[in-house]
Amino acid sequence: MVEVYARLRAAVARLAVCSAAEKDGALRAVRDALHAQREDILRANAQDLARAREAGLAAPLVARLALSEHLLEDMLRSLTVLSLQRDPIGEIIEGYTLANGLEIRKVRVPLGVVAVIYESRPNVTVDAFALAYKSGNAVLLRAGSAASYSNAPLLRAIHVGLKKAHGVVDAVAVPPVLEEKYGDVDHILRARGFIDAVFPRGGAALIRRVVEGAHVPVIETGCGVCHLYVDESANIDVALQIAENAKLQKPAACNSVETLLVHRAVARPFLHRVQEIFATCEETTRKPGGVDFFCDAESFSLLTERGARKNVFHAQAETWDREYLDYQVSVRVVPNLEEALRHIARHSTKHSEVIVTRDRARARRFHQEVDAACVYVNASSRFTDGGQFGMGAEIGVSTQKLHARGPMGLCALTTSKYLIDGEGQVRP
Repeated sequence: MVEVYARLRAAVARLAVCSAAEKDGALRAVRDALHAQREDILRANAQDLARAREAGLAAPLVARLALSEHLLEDMLRSLTVLSLQRDPIGEIIEGYTLANGLEIRKVRVPLGVVAVIYESRPNVTVDAFALAYKSGNAVLLRAGSAASYSNAPLLRAIHVGLKKAHGVVDAVAVPPVLEEKYGDVDHILRARGFIDAVFPRGGAALIRRVVEGAHVPVIETGCGVCHLYVDESANIDVALQIAENAKLQKPAACNSVETLLVHRAVARPFLHRVQEIFATCEETTRKPGGVDFFCDAESFSLLTERGARKNVFHAQAETWDREYLDYQVSVRVVPNLEEALRHIARHSTKHSEVIVTRDRARARRFHQEVDAACVYVNASSRFTDGGQFGMGAEIGVSTQKLHARGPMGLCALTTSKYLIDGEGQVRP
């Protein structure tokens, strides 16, 4: 492992003297190599999916594992977008001259060697490499075994592209397999002095394991128990459109909505129509009603008053803290905005929170009082994504408050240093 760390550290030094044009050219070459190997990538992914289903892997993990022509196009597009973005390295964040003539500049520099530990998400392999390379970092990619078939051609294409562009091939590496299960992960987490930062990408168990076991700095990408509050002044059609997008488009995403909070004044019409909309995905989910509802007493009564009961269940105490990542949703009827805010404060993972309202004062209050990385008024939580935010890609969505918060693009992979120029000044 130490030899791997040494090669990565040497790669950082080589990246430091690469021009922005050279780094961008390398990204485009990797894009072209991925395009050339797309059939191999999709075949390998099909092997991963077959193995995952045979092993009984949880549905959300299978969904995150899947690649498609469309997702591959997104990956290629993100490389193009990143290659066109301004290089953050060397950017002057601030600069000033002291009374004694010292010129001080605060400039942006790479973090150094970063490790990304992630589960069944082959797209992370490409996104993490691209963001790290563009921002002058070397990256150690520790992927879950569920995506091993998919990652092999992805990594092969990355290396082919870097070689063709005369790039820094050693800037991306994978850890060697150790005899002890998860031994490589433990080694990475204890690699203080070798690894500058670790980014975990995955479910609650993985993130908790990394955060609790790390001796190196961790930039936490948290779970998404995201809420949608439908205010009494909401345009119901808008609320329904957002609910459908935020829950059904990609339930396995961390930015999907997991809890519907509905003002009592609009609960009946909204919930009845949500029930109808969610039922349209029965064929996909193969369950009655399409989506399972876990309800407080009031919403349970409303959702069962027309006879539908097979997919409506009573909520338990732990319901409100569940990240389903599936065709399931928690539902609660609230009397006012205050109670919605209290519920969110108790159960939010500080990822993404949404209000649908036509009342500007309530919208402003929601913006100000909700403590989350992304707070939305009249828009879907599904926009919490580096690509959607115009970053090209993301290393993850940070729910912590130090260093970075929200979707993390190029700048989140940088830190700063001060450059001081003088003419012989000494401190009096």
